[in-house]
Amino acid sequence: MVSRPAAETRDAAAAFDEMAASENCQARYELIRRWIEETPAEALSLKRREAELLFRRIGITFAVYTEGGDPERLIPFDIIPRVLDAEEWALLSRGLKQRVRALNDFIRDVYHGRQILRAGLVPPDLVLHNEGFRPEMQDFAPAQGVYTHVAGIDIVRLGARDFCVLEDNCRTPSGVSYMLENREAMMRLFPELFARHHIAPVSHYPEELLDTLKSVAPQQCAGEPRVVLLTPGSYNSAYYEHSFLADEMGIELVEGVDLFVDENIVYMRTTEGPKRVDVIYRRIDDDYVDPLTFRPDAVLGTPGLFNAYRAGNVTLANGVGAGIADDKSIYPYVPAMIRFYLGEEPILSNVRTFRCGQPEELAYVLDHLDELVVKETRGSGGYGMLIGPQATREELDLFRAKLRAAPGDYIAQPTLALSTCPTFVESGLAPRHVDLRPFVLSGKEIRIVPGGLTRVALRDGSLVVNSSQGGGTKDTWVLES
Repeated sequence: MVSRPAAETRDAAAAFDEMAASENCQARYELIRRWIEETPAEALSLKRREAELLFRRIGITFAVYTEGGDPERLIPFDIIPRVLDAEEWALLSRGLKQRVRALNDFIRDVYHGRQILRAGLVPPDLVLHNEGFRPEMQDFAPAQGVYTHVAGIDIVRLGARDFCVLEDNCRTPSGVSYMLENREAMMRLFPELFARHHIAPVSHYPEELLDTLKSVAPQQCAGEPRVVLLTPGSYNSAYYEHSFLADEMGIELVEGVDLFVDENIVYMRTTEGPKRVDVIYRRIDDDYVDPLTFRPDAVLGTPGLFNAYRAGNVTLANGVGAGIADDKSIYPYVPAMIRFYLGEEPILSNVRTFRCGQPEELAYVLDHLDELVVKETRGSGGYGMLIGPQATREELDLFRAKLRAAPGDYIAQPTLALSTCPTFVESGLAPRHVDLRPFVLSGKEIRIVPGGLTRVALRDGSLVVNSSQGGGTKDTWVLES
């Protein structure tokens, strides 16, 4: 498929309505529409409260540290599902697999021959002086040549078949537990809806993840690989997800102190004595993996772990240094990666992006700051971001100063009219902006569970869908043909 031009600015008032924009959309949502019309508002409100009680009982929380007080919050769950048809998902699936293949090829190239840098397609300084670049990974080839085993690719929709990639998450993407729990909640609360639709399942994701992790066990692994999930601990904002996934996969949830390294082999402490570990699904950042190699003051990792990794005795997923592929300053070059490594045209286009480290592009951004979204290149969770059309004069002036002081730390993009879906809010049903984070698993093969995590901006007019910024989530349905 030929790549579409990079997405341009669109008026938020003209956002694509996924439920009512076309006959195809109307047909896809017809049963949902009929269900909404037939169900009294009081009944929907009751179901909404039931969902909140269910999530509170299960303990699905996400820490929001900027609000003060108790950091544990329920992530708001919207009971109106988002629906994609089989054709839409087929397009997304092809594009996601293509993109993740190219991202893995890029990471491999960065730590080996650097052919794409030599070809002049990506500026060397942007890579080699990047915080995400890990020189310790030079000339190391992980099992199966895979660096980013779990990728969360953020997708926005601007039209009927106009899907764009907004962001690549190649380090430790989160949110898949909410995708799974959203589906479970919907099936409990609205069994009659599921009886009327043929919806692709997502419950097999933990099995797919475990199979993927086992497929990248070290070559010398004898017998069934032992997999563990390494967490920073219970105070981490995504700890619920860590414990949930470990439980669903039937593997041990460990912290750094639960592991030790002897002669470059990793062991887990157990009541039955040490057990060798073959694969570690890590949910801690590179800096904290091993105090002997990275930050000496780090207490979350395990001394000697990186040397065991380099020796080929354990697999770390995601690989150390994979974050070089999800830096926002690298994002504009992904279409070039696809062409360079795969010899293909991108199936999913990028959003037009201004690199503030380039003088001409910085000048444009400064002149049009009130029209653009500005993001930190290493930022995440919606923090450190400016939405120009919604910013005050003081906020605009502050960001102008930041851009002039450290332009290379920022990118800017048009303010996009993200598509909307019907959402149940305090005042009733209303359109709210959404995005989608599918989770792509890379091991011996690439796998994607149909759908992903739909995030929704619950505040009227808001374009920020991040849970850390007050966004909520929806169940994502992919209709089977």
